[in-house]
Amino acid sequence: MSGGPAGRGQRKKQPWGGVRPFSIKTKLGALVVVSVLITTGLSVIAVHTKTELRFITVFSMIATLLITQFVAHSLTAPLDDMNAVARSISHGDYTRRVRESRRDELGDLAHTINVMADELEAQDSQRKELVANVSHELRTPIAGLRAVLENIVDGVTRADPETMRTALKQTERLGRLVETLLDLSRLDNGVVPLRKRRFEVWPYLSGVLKEANMVASARASMASGSGSHTRTDVHLHLDVSPPELVAHADPERIHQVVANLIDNAVKHSPPHGRVTVRAREGAEPESLELEVLDEGPGIPRTEWHRVFERFNRGSVNRPHGPGSDGGTGLGLAIARWAVDLHGGRIGVAESERGCRILITLPGPSPTSR
Repeated sequence: MSGGPAGRGQRKKQPWGGVRPFSIKTKLGALVVVSVLITTGLSVIAVHTKTELRFITVFSMIATLLITQFVAHSLTAPLDDMNAVARSISHGDYTRRVRESRRDELGDLAHTINVMADELEAQDSQRKELVANVSHELRTPIAGLRAVLENIVDGVTRADPETMRTALKQTERLGRLVETLLDLSRLDNGVVPLRKRRFEVWPYLSGVLKEANMVASARASMASGSGSHTRTDVHLHLDVSPPELVAHADPERIHQVVANLIDNAVKHSPPHGRVTVRAREGAEPESLELEVLDEGPGIPRTEWHRVFERFNRGSVNRPHGPGSDGGTGLGLAIARWAVDLHGGRIGVAESERGCRILITLPGPSPTSR
């Protein structure tokens, strides 16, 4: 067995690029040819030396069996190796790997098993991380809500509007976490239908930004968030051109995308920074290009491919403004899921400053126009 995994999605391709110079069919064919040549050669020797045919037959059978045993061992040994790795995987050990030194069909199978082990190991790690994240995120609002209720029951505080508002905020935090988990479940199951319609982009995005500001103000009194920012020092700016721009998409899903991108941009903005949401007409009729830009530290190019992975919180150790937090690492994964549902594209784009996320949404199909 070899060492640990090469990393999810980063396992090297086999050097022969899919061409098998020594396939199992070739080896079996060579075995037959060699056996025939040995038998023929010994028969010729028997004729010239006048050796009895029975001795030649015995020698021929022994030689053929030895060669066959050698070839059979070379074929069954890697299968035993694969069987051992498969058993380890079935018992939850995803660290073992199969040697990939062969250049035949068994080598392809070994590579496939190793890729499968990489994927299973990554999923197991994500599952454990999800449990840890959710446990942490649930503990804070539950503890806060319990403290408020205990104080009311013990007579330490009265059930006045201010105290009840504190309890309500903790309940809202629990609701947001549950909604995030529901989105994750929908993402996995692919059961969310799209309800596309035409809408004007300016009033729609203006409402999304206004809601983001209102939610941030309502949460500003909370000590910590559950994946949503509580900062009010970052200015949100909307840039739509032309002002009468129209798009064709599912407004609810696009709301998820923009809200999650704004939330992420605000959390990583410097104090009194600026987050810009920009909308432009795409190449196709009623298609849309959206950009969300911030003035934060940006994302290293080496991390671009990992930005939209689940539980990825980026390489920045700590958010940059007061009232921001690390979050659950699911917001951008949900944003990618919503964009993928539309058949669009989302990714990190070049930017002179900060981070720039570019979204491209296609227009309606010709049959729906």
